[in-house]
Amino acid sequence: MTVHLTVLDLLPRSSGDDDATVLANARSLAVAVEAAGYRRLWFAEHHLNPGVLGSSPAVTIALVGPVTSHIRLGSAGVQIGHRTPLATVEEFGLLAAAFGGRLDLGIGRSPSRPAPGTEQPGGPSHALGRAPARHTTETRTANGLLLPAPYTPGPGTLARLRATLDLLQQPGAWAPPYDEQLDEVVALLEGSVTDAEGRRLTAAPGEGADVDLWVLGASAGTSASVAGARGLPFVASYHHSPATVVDAVEAYRAAFRPSEKRAAPYVAVSVDAVAAPTSAEAQRLAAGYGPWVRSIRAGEGAIPYPSDAEVPALRLGDEDAALVDDRVRTQLVGDPGEVADRLEQVVGATGADEIAITTMTHAHADRVRSYELIAAEWARRGHVAPTS
Repeated sequence: MTVHLTVLDLLPRSSGDDDATVLANARSLAVAVEAAGYRRLWFAEHHLNPGVLGSSPAVTIALVGPVTSHIRLGSAGVQIGHRTPLATVEEFGLLAAAFGGRLDLGIGRSPSRPAPGTEQPGGPSHALGRAPARHTTETRTANGLLLPAPYTPGPGTLARLRATLDLLQQPGAWAPPYDEQLDEVVALLEGSVTDAEGRRLTAAPGEGADVDLWVLGASAGTSASVAGARGLPFVASYHHSPATVVDAVEAYRAAFRPSEKRAAPYVAVSVDAVAAPTSAEAQRLAAGYGPWVRSIRAGEGAIPYPSDAEVPALRLGDEDAALVDDRVRTQLVGDPGEVADRLEQVVGATGADEIAITTMTHAHADRVRSYELIAAEWARRGHVAPTS
């Protein structure tokens, strides 16, 4: 069965690295994963995280893309809640001119102020449109994939969301419903937007751009249903919302209606994975992951990824270990065969057509090697053709 592999690069910063090093690493990784046979290279959007520099997918594509020749480039995803469809379409229209025929525009929901009169308790997080998990305690799929107990953001995370939103969104601004924003993106790309008098408005660049549109979602909420109803490909997250990944995929497929571009549902699932020649080495490389996730969930923002020497001082107590347990236990860590076994388990549980892998290690060389080892083992198993 053909299941392509994609890279999701967060532009992670390791302790001791400066911004220039992070960008150089992103370019180096792009060259390596293209040669290894990955189908796509996607960039995420995060803000106020010292350990993650991927704040603008469009800018990152422009900076990293020129060192590649054929791998698809894209966003996973643009946080539309604090942006406008027009600005997004114009940016990706310009990128399409540079990377014609290989550009993906992935759009995700993000914290945003709702329209006046529609506020709900809990601050900006409610605007994410996430549905609760269908299970309340840890469970497993029929093929054994771990679906941990759902994670509920704590006060620290919610406070940081509010602070981030205050800096990202103009005072008094609010975001329209997600489906309206997505429809406007489609209309701008297709050239069907008009003003109040019926005059056609042209996104230049953007209108007619050769861009594949994707929707990202973390649960069986708004994103999954919107993607399905519009016949768009969908990205579900096992790497940051493992409890709800199956819910999201099932909701997307249930809502799917064929479109001009898609006759059937198409799903990518994101995972966090680390591979090394031996399982013991992979476990060592992944030892900093728990403290790194803890820094995010505690509302501090992602710390630079720690080195082996720094990890012991960051050892988690019981409370912090419980805070990140779902993420640590669903990270795919091991030798290439072990990681590939777990990737196949994800595919079996979700029916994924593609797997998007994000990898965190302190040393850039270890990160590159992990991607190469996984790709080689995946090709050896016949899931994709080996590179020439």
